Amino acid sequence: MSSAVEVSVIIVNYKTCELLRNCLRSVFEQTKDVSFEVIVSDNGSEDGSVEMVRNEFPQVVLVENKANLGFGAANNRGLDVAKGEFVFYLNSDTLLLNNAIKDFCDYWKGHESENLGALGCNLVDAEGTLTESHGVFPENGKLIKAMMHHLAAFAVKNAMKFLHMDISKLRSVPVYKKFVGDVDYVVGADLFVRNSELARFDESFFLYFEETDMQWRMAKAGLKRRLIDCPQIMHLVRGGRGKMDDVLRYGSFSIIQSEISKVRYTKKNLSKSVSFALKVMILLHWLSPYIFKNTRKYFGVMRSV
Repeated sequence: MSSAVEVSVIIVNYKTCELLRNCLRSVFEQTKDVSFEVIVSDNGSEDGSVEMVRNEFPQVVLVENKANLGFGAANNRGLDVAKGEFVFYLNSDTLLLNNAIKDFCDYWKGHESENLGALGCNLVDAEGTLTESHGVFPENGKLIKAMMHHLAAFAVKNAMKFLHMDISKLRSVPVYKKFVGDVDYVVGADLFVRNSELARFDESFFLYFEETDMQWRMAKAGLKRRLIDCPQIMHLVRGGRGKMDDVLRYGSFSIIQSEISKVRYTKKNLSKSVSFALKVMILLHWLSPYIFKNTRKYFGVMRSV
């Protein structure tokens, strides 16, 4: 694709006005010596985000979706108007700490012969500690084993909560190590890809697993997904996992959507029978009296997946 714009930065926003402001500031302050555009795809925010972008960042291309389309669909609306040779999907709860966009662009152009599909970097959290930056593709056996373990652990936590016992120490805190090289998939918080049909998300995923699904398609096409060393990006991880009660958080919107997407991904890319087994186990733990008030409206959605 011949274009005067090298990189289109696409940021999906849903009611994250202050985070978005800081993210945009970091993009424009840190990015130099590379031609780029910034596209904000807003999912019907009513927190002043749209007005803030118009008033403070008039150079930004603003896509107003009028409703919450989900993460993948909103990114696709941004992709529809993107002019860049490359696309950089960036979360609104991130901050660029250096000239990361140029680093990604230069690396790709210097490794054109290596069949690259996606690039990312080692993200850090607000404390500067390494956080989740990549993952491995789900596998049938591991999915079933993990779900059975989760169902048993969740039953124990429900019982402990009923008995007013402290369950906060039962949750393990993941420790992430720096990694440079090829991975199964790069997390969607910072995803640098070529502007092509493979950069488009499957819109049946409302939230979560959309970047896994995209890069599964890249893998089947023989394209590599890779973490590189130079870009520096902070991922604030909006929502603050760990602050919510360890049982109640499983009734949160994000966890519910993650579980729906897990079943959808498994059915699409792995096994219909395994996806059915996952669905049954998820519906069982959704019956918990502590989260049922939140999960009950999603039973129909899960059954239809």
